Amino acid sequence: MAAILPTSSSDVPPAAAPAPRTWLLIGDKLGDNAQAKTLADALGWPYEVRRVLPKPEWVLGKPAFAPTLDHLDLARSDRLEPPWPDLVVTIGRRPSMAALWVQDRSGGRTRIVLVGPPKRWPERFALIVAPGQFRIPPRDNLVQLDLPLMRADPARVAAAGEAWRERLADLQRPLTAVLVGGETKPYRFDAEAASDLLCELERLRARDGGSLYLTTSRRTRPEVVAALEAGLPEGARFYRWSAETGSANPYLGLLAHADRFVVTGDSVSMMVEVASLGKPLAIFELPLARGFGRRMRVALAELAGGGGGPLGRLTRSLLHRFDSAGYVRDLGEIHRLLIRRGLAVRLGEPFRPAEGPLADELAPVVARIRGLFG
Repeated sequence: MAAILPTSSSDVPPAAAPAPRTWLLIGDKLGDNAQAKTLADALGWPYEVRRVLPKPEWVLGKPAFAPTLDHLDLARSDRLEPPWPDLVVTIGRRPSMAALWVQDRSGGRTRIVLVGPPKRWPERFALIVAPGQFRIPPRDNLVQLDLPLMRADPARVAAAGEAWRERLADLQRPLTAVLVGGETKPYRFDAEAASDLLCELERLRARDGGSLYLTTSRRTRPEVVAALEAGLPEGARFYRWSAETGSANPYLGLLAHADRFVVTGDSVSMMVEVASLGKPLAIFELPLARGFGRRMRVALAELAGGGGGPLGRLTRSLLHRFDSAGYVRDLGEIHRLLIRRGLAVRLGEPFRPAEGPLADELAPVVARIRGLFG
């Protein structure tokens, strides 16, 4: 009978290292939260959600960027207390300020992965994941994406599709969902721009027939809501966003059932979610805000997006000088990229099917984060 030899320590496979304690630190902006959650889910590690909400004066106002909780409504926010996390995944000015505060309390041990541009101290972030609308000079801790890390959740869309099937069944086809956002720099979205949108929709309906279903969002200004509702094309349905309506919001139901979409160019999240479903998409490009400085900034941003040649490098340098934080946002780059890839058209052009799925930009980011922990 063969002897049974003792197993050497070198023959025993090493125990899997425990997953780092991870927090998903998010705020009150749904589009931002969705991007950070997509990344945290993709890591495959357990994580705890910490939601922090700003004081009323900082919902729209911008607090001075610092590692602090002074800008937060602590009574409505989740508690930030030990044991401190090994990793924080966060996004946006207000949550990332809280993340830096956590990092200080951990003695610098907590590593922060930030989605979007840092307002200060880029060296304090273990990884910066920047969507394509942000132009950031190359850094060792930067991953530059083409599109934001947001995708429509197929399970939620399917569930909403069942819930909304009968409510949308009587609408004539093609059903065009019009997803309306709100004003954001450098664009203007006022009653005049809303009137321009309505004119385009009238032309669309006259050309193709079918039904229109307009929905507003949290960021839509009251005068824009009023102008759209007053000038609504005949037979169109209209949803006025409200935090209290809950299941009455048709957004996910429209993602499931609409034949095609018009999205205002301010809303990167809605454009990318529609594109991720492979639905025909038309972008309503908002007019630029009045003022020479903003128009010059947009013109430089478009030149900067032209590539790595001397002109592109020069304009990128000028743009970094324009911006106090050194980083420039160019929403037009998202429009141009979606159109170049056959995923969208400009409103007024014929709709066309999407030419292919969105590229997978998530896997390389996940690999970089896992690499932080060996």
